[in-house]
Amino acid sequence: MAGVFVVGSINQDFVLRVERRPEPGETVTDAELSLFPGGKGANQAIAAARLGAEVLMLGRVGEDAFGQDLVKNLRDNGVDTSCIEALPDAPTGSAFITVTPDGENAIVVSPGANRRFGPQEVETAFEDLRQARVLVAQLEVDVDAVETAACIAAVNGGRFLLNLAPPREVSDTLLRLSDPLVVNEHEARFLLGEDERDPEKLARGLLELGPSSAVLTSGAAGAILATGELTHHFPALEVEVVDTTGAGDAFVGALATRLAEGTPLEEAVPYAVLAGAVAVTREGAQGSLPTPEDIEKLTGDGSTA
Repeated sequence: MAGVFVVGSINQDFVLRVERRPEPGETVTDAELSLFPGGKGANQAIAAARLGAEVLMLGRVGEDAFGQDLVKNLRDNGVDTSCIEALPDAPTGSAFITVTPDGENAIVVSPGANRRFGPQEVETAFEDLRQARVLVAQLEVDVDAVETAACIAAVNGGRFLLNLAPPREVSDTLLRLSDPLVVNEHEARFLLGEDERDPEKLARGLLELGPSSAVLTSGAAGAILATGELTHHFPALEVEVVDTTGAGDAFVGALATRLAEGTPLEEAVPYAVLAGAVAVTREGAQGSLPTPEDIEKLTGDGSTA
């Protein structure tokens, strides 16, 4: 039985380190190219596995060299890949990421095979989904597939963690099933349809959309947890930022791991904040994902609560 079941994307990341991003019509030279395994689903699955969770992933890749390597990479990182299929008529998903010297990134994604599975394929994994303690999903895959998985998990007592990234229109049903809904400030404003800048107001506004709980991530400022009983800000430790690409996925993977262990949200969120802080100190998405030992080193006293 998998503690964490991930329905999500698997991508080949092409990372360009640039001094600055080009203006429209402009060419910027001297970029440095690196290739990394990625996809928000794969990143979050590996993040949870590195932190000790038993993880099963449902996803799709192309029947190409990138796809083969990405699936092997998931297995090598302790993720059960028995629900991942290679498709002959679609390329493996790709992400093109520019990273500036301050560590900030901008990303363009070509979904490829990630959008080539829907509710029917999810239902074939019914037994595994039914037994999962926590279902994790993002929105780089088909939304109907995510909603089908969430409904199966809910009926069987599983917890559904929705990371609404990238931001897309979703049904009220999907939002109501979320516990928690995890978004950054940009995604929260998209959902709420307003330009609110106060993080706590954003977090409380998310609850009005129906989720049982909401977590608003705010980068270097940490995260805010909103439930019916409380709104609590968990600040992040100050670290030297190298690359923010994997921070959100490290956060979600750590949060899912703790929830699968039965940890209350108010204790799981600060642990996830620590995981995100470790991730920004390293380059790449999956290469930055922490182990429990990494998080202990960051706290300085061995505390991971």
